[in-house]
Amino acid sequence: MDTDGHGTDAGRPARPVQGFMALPGRTERREDVYETCLENVVRSLGLGVALETDRADLRTWGHVVRAAIRGACRRGIVLSEESFEVLLRAAVHEPDPSFNRWFVEPALNAFGHRRVRIALLGYLRTGTDLERAGAARAWYWSALPLRMPVVRAENGRATGQAETDDGSTVVAEWNEAALREFVSNENVDVRRCVLPGLSLRKSAYPPELHALVDVAVATARSHPDEYIRHRVEHQVGD
Repeated sequence: MDTDGHGTDAGRPARPVQGFMALPGRTERREDVYETCLENVVRSLGLGVALETDRADLRTWGHVVRAAIRGACRRGIVLSEESFEVLLRAAVHEPDPSFNRWFVEPALNAFGHRRVRIALLGYLRTGTDLERAGAARAWYWSALPLRMPVVRAENGRATGQAETDDGSTVVAEWNEAALREFVSNENVDVRRCVLPGLSLRKSAYPPELHALVDVAVATARSHPDEYIRHRVEHQVGD
């Protein structure tokens, strides 16, 4: 994900638009939680990364773990049920939106778009504010095409590859939940992360939500955060 947090109404990655401000870093960070997520990924996926490695520089250790994931996906890997939750949690807690793709994509290919999106929707609806913001960032990658045929779920069924459900129902549920979250949740990280993927066209929602779209636009335009004010004008103008 580019650090400007591009997204689309239908859940598909968009072509970059010039002029966006960079998405600011989170005001809340839980490096201890993120470190635990990386440890669990290493263990669950059986990656050849030494957990005893000096991790004073957590960012560098994150690069090591993600590189190991990419290598395993190229060679072929069978993901357990436990690995699904482990990967999604790591994606949600990844502090850099440029890197959460490397946790989302293996889960997509092994378990399918619908299951990944339902899990992210759960984080948006019931997670902490940190998790809600992370789920919004991870959602951007949930429409990636399935290009890892050697990444499979342990049950032997190629869930992702055989998936026929276009997921439109889950996308509609996400759009409504994201709209309501943006309006009701005053946490600046949540609003910054939800807004880039939030449709501000009334045609994307049922009539009963049209007034809420107006509230969302007004909220963003009057928000004290510069990024939110800047971003909404680009989205309303598109």
